[in-house]
Amino acid sequence: MLNWQMGDQGFAYTLDEALTTIGFGNFQVIILAYAGLGWVAEAMEMMLLSFVGPAIQPEWGLSSSEESLISTVAFAGMLVGAYSWGVVSDSYGRKKGFLGAAIVTSGAGLLSAFAPNYISLLILRCFVGVGLGCGHVFTSWFLEFVPTPNRGAWMVVFSVFWTVGTIIEASLAWWIMPTYGWRWLLGLSAVPSLVALLFYGLVSESPRYLCTQGRLTEARYILEKGADFNHKELPVGLLVSDQIKDMASNGQSSETTELLSSMRTNDSSRRSTSSILMLLSPKLIRTTFLLWFLYFANTFSYYGIILLTSQLSTGQSECDPPTLQLENIKDPSLYINVFITSLAELPGLGIAALILDRLGRKISMEIMIVAGFILLLPLVVHQNPIMTTGFLFGARMFISASFIVVCIYAPEVYPTNLRTRGVGIATAIGRIGGMVCPLIAVGMGSGCHQTLPVILFEVTILVSGISVVLLPFETKGKELADNIDLPVQHVLQVQ
Repeated sequence: MLNWQMGDQGFAYTLDEALTTIGFGNFQVIILAYAGLGWVAEAMEMMLLSFVGPAIQPEWGLSSSEESLISTVAFAGMLVGAYSWGVVSDSYGRKKGFLGAAIVTSGAGLLSAFAPNYISLLILRCFVGVGLGCGHVFTSWFLEFVPTPNRGAWMVVFSVFWTVGTIIEASLAWWIMPTYGWRWLLGLSAVPSLVALLFYGLVSESPRYLCTQGRLTEARYILEKGADFNHKELPVGLLVSDQIKDMASNGQSSETTELLSSMRTNDSSRRSTSSILMLLSPKLIRTTFLLWFLYFANTFSYYGIILLTSQLSTGQSECDPPTLQLENIKDPSLYINVFITSLAELPGLGIAALILDRLGRKISMEIMIVAGFILLLPLVVHQNPIMTTGFLFGARMFISASFIVVCIYAPEVYPTNLRTRGVGIATAIGRIGGMVCPLIAVGMGSGCHQTLPVILFEVTILVSGISVVLLPFETKGKELADNIDLPVQHVLQVQ
């Protein structure tokens, strides 16, 4: 029998107990910085879509649908990448996902600055999207290093890096675009991905992932390094997985725990094959479907508001002659409006940080969604420029905050052996919303009005609020699960 006892004199401890003991310190700050760099890179590459399309359209004589396709292919690439990097990260480790994504994103991003024609630009931006699809893995990876207490607040702090990326890109476009043009913007926006590639070797694999693979010695080594960085000591004893702890607490034999560990090590391919079925198991199917819709709705609404900002700032593309379109690109009001609305995400994150660990994930999402719906509603009819910017500022503040809470909730609700794949599939489905929203937000220029797109965004936001109410789990203050809880007898029958 495994003699289970908690505390410094204990014989065994779990990963969550180890993380709580070493606390949040210098070790997690390094993890936060690298994961944040990944999110800055993704935010910059996505924000530049607000500027590149309107700049290329008059230069290359594109129609509004061709302009919107530049954004659509990026989201199509992200759809593929979100699932693919989730599979890679759950099968081979989080770091392998970072390496592949950084190579693809930085390479395609730099090459797209030299694209000779429209078709080559589309292909390269699609590859950039594939690389950016790894963004959700950074979220899961950082989450797996954070102690349970105040986990929500630290995840909001991590989310600030996305906002920093949008502000940097808006500032960069404001400085680069009027003088140097869109090619320089594309090239400079790929720099964070290149930096992530250069510093790849300095970061650690997720110990939680290693535990699910039965690689407890490697996980303990990383925890020891983390404890040393944080000037703390690990509990005395043996590192074990949560499931082995539960079996020991229930009186299971040591032979059973050895068999379970062997299964974790040798049966990864079988688990990989059954992951989709596990996501759709009776315990998770409701959560999975609701998260798929929430990712779709939040992506659709968030990027729709961003594209609406650039479209309403430049004047509608097909309502103005080409000479006026060129002048609009040099007009600082476009960059000022995008910059101001990017700043909106900061107070939204502040509100989320204050209420997330107090009220819970679900109530926080509801508050953000309702507020975003109310603030976007006046734009159903035309407003003066100041009012338009103000309402877009408020809507983006709350919709971006609701999106952040969803991105925190999803990795918390899925177990470690499904985490990046489950969130990856949800993110991929969200990218379908990203593919659709440029066709609506940019394509509205053909009618020279904004009523229909805003109504569609409002309906989507309203239905997403209903979906949050239906979510079955609240994750506030809960430890992360490593596996779906199954009776031991069922687990043994799989072998």
